[in-house]
Amino acid sequence: MRANSCVSRVLVILLVLGFCLPKSPILAAGTANQLAPRDVALTKDGILLGQVVDAQGVPQREVPVTLMHNGRVVGNAKTNEQGYFAFKGLKGGVYQVAAANGVASYRVWQPNLAPPGAGQGALVVANQDLTRGQIGGCLGMFLSRPLVVAGVVAAAIAIPVAIAVSEEEEEAPATP
Repeated sequence: MRANSCVSRVLVILLVLGFCLPKSPILAAGTANQLAPRDVALTKDGILLGQVVDAQGVPQREVPVTLMHNGRVVGNAKTNEQGYFAFKGLKGGVYQVAAANGVASYRVWQPNLAPPGAGQGALVVANQDLTRGQIGGCLGMFLSRPLVVAGVVAAAIAIPVAIAVSEEEEEAPATP
């Protein structure tokens, strides 16, 4: 019975430590709110062109569009009848374009410096229902703590061993 008591104490300690320590860096990095930015070339005049469409590809007209750089708003625009918008006077860098519940990140390049695969404009999908692959709910709370997972694995190994040891002790005949 002593082995079971020791296992229980170790499990309690691991569970408490698991909830006190921060989340695993691997899982925490996976929950970042930004997708990888796409490369886009500016026009010769430093203009970022773009279009807002819905999930079916239909252009969205009269939609407010916000341009952000380093967490602050650097421009506002509204789409035209074909869903197009433009921002003037930009320099290279990473920008976020937000419109109608759609957000996209773009690495904006000067025309002569853009990589070969860079697009000619930004495309924002409006009203997108985005579900990222995050572990959520009660299970996610447990699995995001490495020491909790270690405690569960240790319990899965130690409890059957402790039970087997205690059964062997009970079955052993008393020595005369």
